Amino acid sequence: MTVDMSKDNLLSLKDDMVAFIEGHGIRRLPGFVTEDIPSVLWDGKANADAWKDFVEMAKHVGAPFITFSEVTLEREELEALIEEAGEMNFPDEEATELVEAQWLRKYVGMLGYIQLGFVYQGLVFLHETTTEWYERYQSLLEDIESFQDIVIDDAHDPGDEDE
Repeated sequence: MTVDMSKDNLLSLKDDMVAFIEGHGIRRLPGFVTEDIPSVLWDGKANADAWKDFVEMAKHVGAPFITFSEVTLEREELEALIEEAGEMNFPDEEATELVEAQWLRKYVGMLGYIQLGFVYQGLVFLHETTTEWYERYQSLLEDIESFQDIVIDDAHDPGDEDE
């Protein structure tokens, strides 16, 4: 579960996180922990400053570093998503996916996701902070990817293969 921030841009929060982490004498390792790594997700839904508790926990257990990853919505990535949504729904220009992808244009250049992590006793502990628009962006990416998987599966006819 992620912490939803009411802000549309997490840039100032990122600056606060960097200062807080460095102030605790912990190094930052630029890196993203993928879903296939065994991990525990920090539950801080009720507390906007839960990331501070997370950093303090990393220090308490002696973590030598905290992984730090961020995602900014890039224009090229969004334009590709808009194109895919348009192709998926052609000729319907009012399709939900296409309208939603176009709505995201106002967030181009904004920081929408930050992941912090540390390793302790063989597990990765994670804290994620995200904006509402980034959650919608991710959901849209997953929807379009799922649709493309269906189209690819349907296009593959096993009777066409040479024996």
